[in-house]
Amino acid sequence: MALVANRRSVMNLFSSTTCPQSHRVRMVLAEKGITVEIIDVDNGQKQEDLIDLNPYNTVPTLVDRELVLYDPHTIVEYLDERFPHPPLMPVDPVTRAQFRLALFRIETDWYQFAEQFDTDGERKLPAKSRKLLRESILASVELFAAKQYFLSDEFSLVDCSIAPILWRLPVYGIDLGSQSEAIEAYMKRVFDRRSFQESLTELEQEMHL
Repeated sequence: MALVANRRSVMNLFSSTTCPQSHRVRMVLAEKGITVEIIDVDNGQKQEDLIDLNPYNTVPTLVDRELVLYDPHTIVEYLDERFPHPPLMPVDPVTRAQFRLALFRIETDWYQFAEQFDTDGERKLPAKSRKLLRESILASVELFAAKQYFLSDEFSLVDCSIAPILWRLPVYGIDLGSQSEAIEAYMKRVFDRRSFQESLTELEQEMHL
């Protein structure tokens, strides 16, 4: 898979076809129209190039000339700063701090469950994890309803981080139920974006078939 746009780049992204952390990076790349060569690393089998570049042998790993980044949060903020248009973080320092706190909570409270799924041999979330993730998402329903996007009327890195988790709810075995009208409307807005559709791998597309 390769994202192609009208910007010249020598970037490479080592990415898993089903990893939500890889997905959020692919979504930022697509949103900004950055040309990048995506190298799929499937089934946990790390390519030799990745092993040489990243001491943790993890994905996503971004290579931009001599720079190698392998923390997803660092990668998405770097891309937003390196390619500032369209901006995906607010300029105002107070609002920016609020967005960073939201990112921290999403990464801490939601992505930990996604990682359980990705490392579980049975490819499902434990019942307790499903319950906790569902409750955590529903606890934010008022924030989903307040603006067009999460915390803002402008699409942001927060949305790029939320969307991969919400897209995977069916495979996680999570139904948000009748309380989720605002979240369902949010999901439709985000999932309909061209950048989101372009960010999907074939296996991720199959999650909603």
